[in-house]
Amino acid sequence: MIRYKHIPVIMSSILLSGCQFDVLAPSGYIAEQLRDVLTITTVLILVIVLPVMVTIVVFAVRYRNSKGTGAYDPEFHHSSQLELLIWAAPLIIIIWLGALTWVSTHKLDPYRPLDTEATGVTEGEVPLEIQVVSMDWKWLFFYPQYGVATVNEVAAPVDRPIRFVLTSTEVMNAFYVPALAGMIYTMPSMQTQLHAVMNKPGVYKGRSSHYSGAGFSGMRFKFHGLSDGDFDEWIKTVGSTGEILNRDRYGELLKPSSRNPVAYFKAEDDTLYHDIVNRCVEPGQTCMDEMMSHQKHAENATAGLFNIKDDLCLASVEGSASLGDSTTSRSN
Repeated sequence: MIRYKHIPVIMSSILLSGCQFDVLAPSGYIAEQLRDVLTITTVLILVIVLPVMVTIVVFAVRYRNSKGTGAYDPEFHHSSQLELLIWAAPLIIIIWLGALTWVSTHKLDPYRPLDTEATGVTEGEVPLEIQVVSMDWKWLFFYPQYGVATVNEVAAPVDRPIRFVLTSTEVMNAFYVPALAGMIYTMPSMQTQLHAVMNKPGVYKGRSSHYSGAGFSGMRFKFHGLSDGDFDEWIKTVGSTGEILNRDRYGELLKPSSRNPVAYFKAEDDTLYHDIVNRCVEPGQTCMDEMMSHQKHAENATAGLFNIKDDLCLASVEGSASLGDSTTSRSN
């Protein structure tokens, strides 16, 4: 017979039975390194937490206010050994955690290209570039090396390094494939980067991990880890759809919508992603990089004028001083 106290445990088991713990069972090198950092950090913290929790129970039982328990010595006020343990153990763990954090932060920097230390990566291998655009509320992926684009589906060959470059149309979002790598933000008018590699074939879940409005819950996609041959076939399938992603079609995608079906496109406009980042998709708009370039030239020109003015003033002062010296000498 099931007791009432067992109901929460049973319900939790049922609810969690369909979950995929990609964070603890990753399939990519970067995600594995992040898993290891998380595991080591948790173990080091438990080295302190568990003894403290056990000691609390022991002291509560041993020195409880009832007959037959251990006696408490009110004269006890200092123990050098106990203080050494209390201070030394946390200090050692903090130093260890600090060193681990420092090394892993630099080693797993999402902007850092993968080297041969990463599983499956060979020296000189050209990474697959995927341009990512987070929209309301869907994901748009460009493959500039193959001239195709997709909505809410992304694929990559196994054991080939991937270089994601990411931006957003309006709202800040977060690109996250737990089995592949860590989370990376996407922001309008900016570009972020993420380097990763998938080492096991399969279909993995990708999502937005940053709330971005009403359609946030449906902002999900599938990541396919494929063999080289299967990836080539996937590229052919995407490119054979016949639908072209031009600026008019992109304008339709910009309209807010949630839980969009997967869509394939030919991406013949090589400048579209650049214009999305620089917010100049519409005709007549000035791209932000051009605007900043003009501003920089203007600042340099202004600085040059100030330098010329300063030089003229200095020359004028020196000329006046020379003229004064000449007049004085004549008077003498």
